[in-house]
Amino acid sequence: MKKYATLKDIAKALNISTATVSRALADRWDVSCETKKLVQEEAKRQNYRPNPMATRLQNKRTKTIGLVVPEFKSAFFPNVISGIQKVIDDAGYNLLITQSQESKEIEEKNLKLLESNMVEGILISITREGENDEYYQRLIDSGIPVVFFNRVSSKVDAPKVIIDDYRLAFFATEHLIYNGFKKIYHFEGPVNLSVSKERKRGFIDAMKKHHREVSEKIIHTAGVFSEKGYIAMQNLIAKNDLPDAIFCFNDPTALGALKAIKEAGLKCPDDVALVGFSETEIAQLVEPPLTSIEQPTFEIGVTAASLLMEQLNDCVVTPSRTVKLIAKMNIRKSSINIKK
Repeated sequence: MKKYATLKDIAKALNISTATVSRALADRWDVSCETKKLVQEEAKRQNYRPNPMATRLQNKRTKTIGLVVPEFKSAFFPNVISGIQKVIDDAGYNLLITQSQESKEIEEKNLKLLESNMVEGILISITREGENDEYYQRLIDSGIPVVFFNRVSSKVDAPKVIIDDYRLAFFATEHLIYNGFKKIYHFEGPVNLSVSKERKRGFIDAMKKHHREVSEKIIHTAGVFSEKGYIAMQNLIAKNDLPDAIFCFNDPTALGALKAIKEAGLKCPDDVALVGFSETEIAQLVEPPLTSIEQPTFEIGVTAASLLMEQLNDCVVTPSRTVKLIAKMNIRKSSINIKK
């Protein structure tokens, strides 16, 4: 491996202090031109390379952004990260990525790690277990700007990037109603998440608008992965409480439900229709293809990172600013009523 000299090596060779070497290389006024020339020549001779981190710390800049995401099981967050990375790279920053594994405790450890690494700002999508509100606020109060995306804190005044979960859940439920399905259920996501609350609210309001009964139609799956949808669907089948259609919190939950439906010898959408949310890549590959809400994942990342960079560049960003991006519903075979 090629060896690079240190300031100490140059100082020893010239019989001067490391502080003088540092000032000479920084072209400081308090070092003579002759000494600067000697130091520069010796640095070149010894193959000296400045330490980027040390230079940044001297300037109180690390040029590093911290990111906390809940998981990597789905394609959602990797796609968002691609958008974030584009903005961060263009701005000449580095990205330090951590994963909370859907744990509130691990999320706090991640935040402490990022803080100790002197990141200049933090992008975060919170865990399903809830919000580390006090720690988010502490970071902001210490001068580290925070931007939330997708899963956001409801109690901390900081910029947020979301989609209109309520409106899209309303449309997804109405889609099932307009297709003639009568007994419609909702597989709810984690109750601590704002996205779960908004999607459930959209389901409830759409049902009420069309004078549909809501009580006992909401199933608390409490999860974001396929096994929760699988178990919830199995329980309904075992109780002989089969709905005509289900609006699911997300695609993995819907795909878990689809697996249980098939294992029971039932068919989708003939026996139970399904609508997901988040448009995973597998949605178009399963049989039947899954109706789902397609979120602008790359744009979410770009927008969140841009809001953070604006703050770092001293642009005025209103703390309470919330950016709602446009999503769309892709209607496929899983929600089409062939009996209609």
